[in-house]
Amino acid sequence: MTPNTATSAPSAPSRRSFLASTAVAAAAVAGGMPLLAACGGSDSGSGGGTSAGKSAKKLLPAYVATNVVTPDIAAKNGSAVGFTSKLDLASLKTSVPKKLGKGGKVSIMSPFWGSPPKSDNAYYKAMNDLIGVDVEWQNQDGNTYDQKLGAVLASSDIPDVVVIPGWNMGGKIPSAIIGKFADLGPYLSGDAIKQYPNLAAIPTDAWQRSLFGGKLRGLPQPSPYVTGIVPLYRKDIFDKEGYQVPTSADEFMALCKEITNAKAKRWACLDMKWTAFQSFGVLSGSEKPLGWNLVDGKLVYRIETQEYLEALEWTRKLFAAGYVHPDAKLGKSAATDPGPKFAAGEFLIYAQNISQWWSRTAEQATQNPDYKIWGMDIFGHDGGKPTLWAEQPAGIFAFVSKKASESVIRDVLAVANVTAAPYGTKEYMLTNYGVEGTHYTVKNGVPTKTDQGNNEVINAYVMVASPTATIAHPDFPEVAKAQVEWQQRMGAFTKKSSFYGMQITEPSRYTNLSNDFEQLEDDIVRGRKKISDMQQAVSDWKSKGGDQLRDWYKKLLDENGPAAS
Repeated sequence: MTPNTATSAPSAPSRRSFLASTAVAAAAVAGGMPLLAACGGSDSGSGGGTSAGKSAKKLLPAYVATNVVTPDIAAKNGSAVGFTSKLDLASLKTSVPKKLGKGGKVSIMSPFWGSPPKSDNAYYKAMNDLIGVDVEWQNQDGNTYDQKLGAVLASSDIPDVVVIPGWNMGGKIPSAIIGKFADLGPYLSGDAIKQYPNLAAIPTDAWQRSLFGGKLRGLPQPSPYVTGIVPLYRKDIFDKEGYQVPTSADEFMALCKEITNAKAKRWACLDMKWTAFQSFGVLSGSEKPLGWNLVDGKLVYRIETQEYLEALEWTRKLFAAGYVHPDAKLGKSAATDPGPKFAAGEFLIYAQNISQWWSRTAEQATQNPDYKIWGMDIFGHDGGKPTLWAEQPAGIFAFVSKKASESVIRDVLAVANVTAAPYGTKEYMLTNYGVEGTHYTVKNGVPTKTDQGNNEVINAYVMVASPTATIAHPDFPEVAKAQVEWQQRMGAFTKKSSFYGMQITEPSRYTNLSNDFEQLEDDIVRGRKKISDMQQAVSDWKSKGGDQLRDWYKKLLDENGPAAS
């Protein structure tokens, strides 16, 4: 966690920074057949199906909303819940009244960004004492996690718990998940989950996303299904210069022309491809299988649509007109931190994860008090309402080894029941901030981590399980309010594709079929390739397996039905 934030998930790198990284694990799974990660098949990989349908519903935990803490802003249209009040430690609630752990040892392997602390640090000790479990962390470099993950899952020596983010589920990883990890259904399905109230308050969609191989295997980190990519802009400069927030693609183009003055080292924006996809209604492509949808009885993949080509052409025009910062033209913006040049006013708009709305605000609060970053509403390209597509409701999962005893599984669930505690509880504060006075202090209702807190309380226990998606920034409550309200407005325009919430892994022969499209997109918008090159690539994709993959997905829908909208 970052020093002053309080959100339900760690500030890990966004999935976009991992797109080039695909886990190819030589996992020793019996059968070696292509698998559907959420299928109704057997562990040998011989079955088929999806996480939707009647059979899946029997596997899902009962949902019991928490009444321990009431958020200031309730979830709506797929948004997170929001908290805008100052933090009062004296009023924190207790969501885990007694230790559920039985004192056993649990080893957990998880991705870690930064330098792992010593194993006997004060944060780990306090968490283990609260839970009643001796957790031993096997932290691995998050940037190379796929390599370590593949090696561990191919071996016979697997930790009790392994955390696997969705972006690391390429290659044979889903097969390994089915072959190597335990069925948690006997402990969590139906009313069984009520032994763990904080886990019972996790939304059902996130649990459905945790079905692998016809079994409930994952402990999820829930996320809003509203798009997480926001067109962020310098509101302070907009207000000063009288710039109007655009409501169409043409207005955006005209605004960029008005802003750009290369001689004065000011450009309008960075690469706006992701905003273009949103504005033109292109199917979500950040998580398979969301790029597929049933349209008028036919399954269509995102790259086949006219909207996809139109979005690329519009973005290409931004580059061609010189409105895009030179760093982005060279492709540097994805590899470097855009914050300093955004703060310097070298460009005024960029598309990034919603978390940067707060983090950029916090960065500049003391050195540039006039600085104000805000989020644009996504506009329909024609000036009408946009058509946005839902993201998956969970993206990071913790799995328990199939070799784990019942007592170990119970201890793991005791850990998860604490880490899934809602914001406003003592358990949440300890999980996310550590020990008061040691890891953080509170002044005027704002918790601030100490140096020890920044060194010890980072992406460990929060990786096991999380509460319902939450946005809370006690230091900048107006940002938290704006973020949730943005999600709610955009959620009103958000649709769920035919495969929303399903955990599906394509047969291995199709794994790399779409790998080259992102690079081709970037080449086209920068003028290095033409739209006709994309049309040819789509044609090649169809002939090399795309049409067969369509038939494969169609069979899934015929057998199980589409996701509920």
